[in-house]
Amino acid sequence: MTDAVHRLERELREIFGQRLTSLVAYGTRGPRTHTLAIVDGLTKSDLDACAGKVAGWHDAQLSTPLILAAHEFEQSLDAFPLEFGAILATHTVVAGRNPFAGLTVDAADVRRACEVQARSHLLHLREGYLETRGRADALSVLIVRSAAAFRALLEHVERLDGSKPHIASDVAREVVKLADVSEISNDEATRIFPAYLEAVERLVQHVDGWKR
Repeated sequence: MTDAVHRLERELREIFGQRLTSLVAYGTRGPRTHTLAIVDGLTKSDLDACAGKVAGWHDAQLSTPLILAAHEFEQSLDAFPLEFGAILATHTVVAGRNPFAGLTVDAADVRRACEVQARSHLLHLREGYLETRGRADALSVLIVRSAAAFRALLEHVERLDGSKPHIASDVAREVVKLADVSEISNDEATRIFPAYLEAVERLVQHVDGWKR
């Protein structure tokens, strides 16, 4: 753990005292470290105290911590199976007990969340294409801006399947790489989009018909 994470622990301890039962760090993309704190009871005064620390946490390359009251995490697993499932899979206990011992995400909840995400991506991709009005420069912006969400969708389907989805085409994998670039050429956008759209449609069909 970085010095910044241990500083976060000390400052949360100053605010919550013994009510801070657990602090975990978990892995995501980006330059900042992500953390989640479990506390016994959470008041507006606690939130006000934490709000005064946020600027310092950000300066130390920490994201604003998720702060949950006891049992809120386990009670929310069915509501946020993708987000909280990722925390379960990658977390490291910084202080206190392991708050996730014995917890699992139901595969049916993951499938349902993946379907919502896949269908939403497909609808927004079609809508975005119409709004390009046939302009290749606008299409290149649409593809680049949607690439990160598409990468996340593939990762979630991979978690559901237990392996990389075989239905993703070579062009779809090319789109994943575009999540780390700022622009592509108009010709590249025109070439990529039909296969990109088809890959998302196939993902929707795959998740819709997924069996445990």
